[in-house]
Amino acid sequence: MTRRATAAAPRQAGPRQTGGVTDADVAARPPNGRGGTPAGWLVLIYRIPSEPTRLRAAVWRRLKGLGAIYLQNSVAALPAAPSAERALRRLQREILEMSGTASLLSCAVLVGEQEIRAAFQAARDDEYAEIVDKCHDFVAGIRKEFRQEHFTYAELEENDEDLIKLRNWFAKITDRDVFGAPGRQACEEALAVCEKELEGYGAWVYAGESDGA
Repeated sequence: MTRRATAAAPRQAGPRQTGGVTDADVAARPPNGRGGTPAGWLVLIYRIPSEPTRLRAAVWRRLKGLGAIYLQNSVAALPAAPSAERALRRLQREILEMSGTASLLSCAVLVGEQEIRAAFQAARDDEYAEIVDKCHDFVAGIRKEFRQEHFTYAELEENDEDLIKLRNWFAKITDRDVFGAPGRQACEEALAVCEKELEGYGAWVYAGESDGA
């Protein structure tokens, strides 16, 4: 008598857990992009001679300008991206030219992703907050011109240039704000107020020109 083989019903496996991270956690991670999880991190580990001190300051400014966060002294990280890799490769070569040492790593975070991301978010929020402060100064300056009834094309052009600088600064931050930091909304709103105040000031400048015609 020939036995008929029967396929066993597939067993539903529970989520495999390793080091506190389950397969479900990994599968639930959104793809790389704004608001998502990056495809890993780039980590620059470097050492620079103590003298002259300007070399350390120069590297720190470069990393800050790229939006990097420090995991510890002389260990900086950025979400992996082609532009970030190119910038860090250049910086790594420059550090070697300073008679320092530098290694650039491409890493995946096994444990502690949320903490690193939170630090990156906090750095972006700090940058957004700087712009908001500048926006408050911008609005205060325009309202001062209103109180003094000082409506000139020169002042209008100067304020217009200042607002363009603020918007360009904002654009640089949003380019590296891959997770969508919460401070972005307040910054957008502050810039919108600046735009509105400048439009109002411009209307008075143009009105004065019409009256003088």
